Amino acid sequence: MLKELMKNKNLSMYRLSKITNIPYSTISDICLKKTKIEKCSAETIYRLSKALEVSMEDLVGAYCEPRTSFENFKSAICHRVKEDGDISFLIKVLESNVVYTYYEREWYLESFYLLGMVDYLSRENGIPICKEYDELREHKFEKPIYPASLYTVYVVTNNKKVLRDAEKNAIPEFKRFNIIENEVRDVI
Repeated sequence: MLKELMKNKNLSMYRLSKITNIPYSTISDICLKKTKIEKCSAETIYRLSKALEVSMEDLVGAYCEPRTSFENFKSAICHRVKEDGDISFLIKVLESNVVYTYYEREWYLESFYLLGMVDYLSRENGIPICKEYDELREHKFEKPIYPASLYTVYVVTNNKKVLRDAEKNAIPEFKRFNIIENEVRDVI
């Protein structure tokens, strides 16, 4: 997140070091994930947040958010789309840059699922896809990621056709990452 905030402000590590009076090595270590930002002193976090024009909570909170199960994450995203509407959801996700936040945390399932949702909603609404994520679109999970309910049906029935049909009917924007998703609109 720090690198993304720096990019948005057009700040190099050197320049951020000079503005904040934080040693370059500290900023470098945070950016290279040698030092966890949530372990930094309050003074360091305060200086960074002031220079980057974000709250201290926003700067550190992104690193402290607990990770939920992937199934709960998918459900929450689908509910947010339903509640916010496609366009509002897209705007919120793109402005927050949470796709990269998850990616930088190495939460690849969440990052790619959210990107798949962004691309799907963009296509559904005739909006060009955001080119900023092109490098992420090159990634793909080695094995398909199936919904837990679908995989349970497969295990109970031992019928591989269940998985093949799901793959055949998967939404292309999710399938690009080898995430098998067939329904994002019909949430209760």
